[in-house]
Amino acid sequence: MLKTVKTLWYLLREMSGDDAYEKYLAHWRTHHAGEGGTPLNRKEFFDAELRRRWSGVKRCC
Repeated sequence: MLKTVKTLWYLLREMSGDDAYEKYLAHWRTHHAGEGGTPLNRKEFFDAELRRRWSGVKRCC
């Protein structure tokens, strides 16, 4: 039962994008850690994502 709940929670987080920061950190560690610097903190990451998603024209016509 607990495994089922954990699986459902994992799927819900993945579908909703709630795990985006964890995915970002995993990507950063794999591809950018050797370049030096530090990854964005959680607040900086979500601020950057909001700007990326909502900047520019967001209409069809």
